[in-house]
Amino acid sequence: MLTIPLLMFIGLPANVANGTNRVAILLQNIIGVQTFRKKQVLDLKTDYKLAIPAIIGSLIGAMVAVEINVDLLKKIIAGLMVLLLVIVVLKPDVWVKERAGTAMAKPTILQYIIFFFIGLYGGFIQMGVGFFLLAGLVLACGQNLVRANAIKVFIVLIYTVFSLGIFIYHKQVDVMAGLILAAGNMFGAWLGAHFAVRGGAKYVRYVLIFAMIIVILNLFGVFG
Repeated sequence: MLTIPLLMFIGLPANVANGTNRVAILLQNIIGVQTFRKKQVLDLKTDYKLAIPAIIGSLIGAMVAVEINVDLLKKIIAGLMVLLLVIVVLKPDVWVKERAGTAMAKPTILQYIIFFFIGLYGGFIQMGVGFFLLAGLVLACGQNLVRANAIKVFIVLIYTVFSLGIFIYHKQVDVMAGLILAAGNMFGAWLGAHFAVRGGAKYVRYVLIFAMIIVILNLFGVFG
C-alpha cells in the first residue's frame, strides 16, 4: 500500500513503479517461504494448488497493467489507496480472526475462481493483495491464520515470478530501485521479527492510516 506511491514520489512513472515494486516483493517472499518451510508450516506438496489459478490470473493482470495509460494508472492507484484506507480503518484483521476456521477446507471450483481473480488483481497492481489472499484462505478455504499466512507468502512468490517477467520484458522495471527497496523491506522485516515492542501493534495501525492519508493527498496533487 505504501511502496508503490513511495516509488512514484521519488520520480518513477506509475507503470514503472508498479513493475519495480515486484523486485522487492520477489526477494522478500523468498525469505518468507524459506522461513515457513524451516518451521514446517508450509507444505509445498499440497499448498501449490491454489497458486495455479493465481498464476494464470496474474499473467492476465500484468499484461493489462503494462499497456494501460500511465495517467489512468495513477488515478487507479489513488482510488485503490482510498479503498484500502477504508479497509484499514474498519480493522479487517478482527473480522478475519472471528471467522477463522469456519469455512470448508476442501478445495472447490469456487475457490479456484476466487484465487484466479485475486491473482488477476495481484498481477495488475499488487497493492493490498496480501489481505485478500489471507481472507480467501481463511474464509473460503478454512485455513488457520498461521497456515494461511504461509500459503499467502508462497502464492505471492510464485505468481510474482511470472508477472515480474512481463514487466521486465516491457522495460517497466527499475532494477536498482527495486533492489534498494528489497534491501529495506528485508531489513525492516528482520527488525520487526527481532525487536517487537509490547503494545506496538495497536500504534502501527495509526501510523499506517496517517501515512496512507499523506500518500493519498500526494497522489491527488494536494502537495503540488
